[in-house]
Amino acid sequence: MTILLYDLVGRDAARPFSPHCWKAAMALAHKGLDIASVPTRFLEVPKVEGGVSKLVPVIRDGETVVADSFAIALYLEETYPERPTLFSGDGGKATARFIERWSQLTIHPYVTTAALLDLHAMQDEANAAYFRQNREQRFGRCLEAVYATRDAGLAGFRASLECSAISPSLAARRRYLPITSFSARCNGRASPRPTGCSTTAMSWLNGSNDASICMAASAARSRRQ
Repeated sequence: MTILLYDLVGRDAARPFSPHCWKAAMALAHKGLDIASVPTRFLEVPKVEGGVSKLVPVIRDGETVVADSFAIALYLEETYPERPTLFSGDGGKATARFIERWSQLTIHPYVTTAALLDLHAMQDEANAAYFRQNREQRFGRCLEAVYATRDAGLAGFRASLECSAISPSLAARRRYLPITSFSARCNGRASPRPTGCSTTAMSWLNGSNDASICMAASAARSRRQ
């Protein structure tokens, strides 16, 4: 049975741009499941599966509907245990959850700011108007003013990534999963079934000690700011 994946797109339906939808697509591909991507624009999200979620990704697997990329990964792991694992056990789940949270707090805020005008330019007229109104309300100023802070914030963003260099053993213990076949999505070419990818690409930290050190350092840095 084909699984539907509601995938966020702009004017070009063949160019999905949401990293959260990418995670769901990679999880489905790693499991080797048949999927059909449903191009979904911002204004269409509230109508997805009767309004099940305010955000995508959302999948429909038969009679089951699941929202949120991590919830989707957990569902796939439980429902299709005979297929390649996404986490290799509870330790992998915990590590993946930590990396997801770290990226949401450390990477996403700056990258989203830096990409605001590009994302706005990708939308059709109606969705561009929605995107501008929604994001300007969120940031409390116009998109151009937010974007103008990009260069000034770059040094601080780079410094926030130094967490990965805390443990001398971390670099030697990283596990990068192959994502070359998935790059077509990032380069503007549709790739409904990327292969050789796993949502554990979110978590290249192996071992709770390194994760704990990294988490503690992030917390300490937050207290200093």
